[in-house]
Amino acid sequence: MIQTDEEKNITVNRKARFEYFILQTIETGIVLVGTEVKSLRAGKTNLVDGYAEIKDGEVWLKSINISVYDQGSINNHDPVRNRKLLLNKSEIRKLINKLRDKGTTLVPLRLYFKNGKVKVELALVKGKKSYDKREDIAKKDFQRSAERKIKV
Repeated sequence: MIQTDEEKNITVNRKARFEYFILQTIETGIVLVGTEVKSLRAGKTNLVDGYAEIKDGEVWLKSINISVYDQGSINNHDPVRNRKLLLNKSEIRKLINKLRDKGTTLVPLRLYFKNGKVKVELALVKGKKSYDKREDIAKKDFQRSAERKIKV
């Protein structure tokens, strides 16, 4: 996750890296309304329960909460509406083929601005078992203790 000068993170789904094995990542655009972009600039969003679904040849991002813009009027957006992701037909076809494997799904890893446009880093993931999660926790604990010993 190298961040260049023209990229600015809005939010990162840290839980996804713990809950899933990441098989592949894809950068996509997202269709938003004006008040959603303003809320994103303020950092008022949550990706934790989000996922993507392919329906009728289009990819939709679901369960993403972009809070209502405080200075918005009565024409403010619905915070949990489904949002369309912008992918080519060939990319969608490839995703459909990969999603046929049992246990795979699409999860957003992060939202960020790139050259003034909002982008979504979408990941093809497979769920981890509880023993895989315990292994990850044990590795992190070991690394932390090793770093502490090096510092002292």
